[in-house]
Amino acid sequence: MTPSDIAAAVRDLKPRFLEGLAPPEIKAVLAAAKLRRYLENSVVTNQDHPAEHLFLLVSGRARYFYITPDGQKTLLLWLPPGETFGAAAFLSKPFQYLVSTETVKNSCVLVWDRATIREFAARYPRLVENALLIAFDYLVVYRAMHVSLTCHTARQRLATVLVNLASGIGHAVPGGIELDVNNEELANEANVTLFTASRLLSDAVLHKKRRFHAN
Repeated sequence: MTPSDIAAAVRDLKPRFLEGLAPPEIKAVLAAAKLRRYLENSVVTNQDHPAEHLFLLVSGRARYFYITPDGQKTLLLWLPPGETFGAAAFLSKPFQYLVSTETVKNSCVLVWDRATIREFAARYPRLVENALLIAFDYLVVYRAMHVSLTCHTARQRLATVLVNLASGIGHAVPGGIELDVNNEELANEANVTLFTASRLLSDAVLHKKRRFHAN
């Protein structure tokens, strides 16, 4: 992608990270970034590693995940184009990434090193405000997930996950919304077994077919 291609792509995405900045300011921030390409299933950031870079997903798709102390991989949040990750690089005190980030499709990202993005944050305080608003949105998501885990049935949790994914990474196709996820990933996010997720999805498909024939 050329600089003009990048500018056009970012302009179309309208990332929250750059909201409120004037066009010359956006141009300056983008010019300081490096473009990197990652193949599908590449780990871009690793949990517990120094947060030395901020990333803006320009194309493709990514997601957060966490490796538990016993080695289990837990999926956390899916990231469509326009989202940032690695915001700990903003902080004045060096921190580590809390979670890992991996691509689930071939992806292009813009990358700022910690010194550069902190320099722009001092120059354009709106960047910090935008980062805080994004972090607040994450808290809202995790609050909803926690409430779902403690109060909802397996069927309700799976339905919530499907709705959230549809609005975040789904794309319209004739007859509905298409999601590029598998049953294991859905089970992980809904905190149900793979068997339960597969059974509930099969029941939903069968119910839909019955309704169609009844009509």
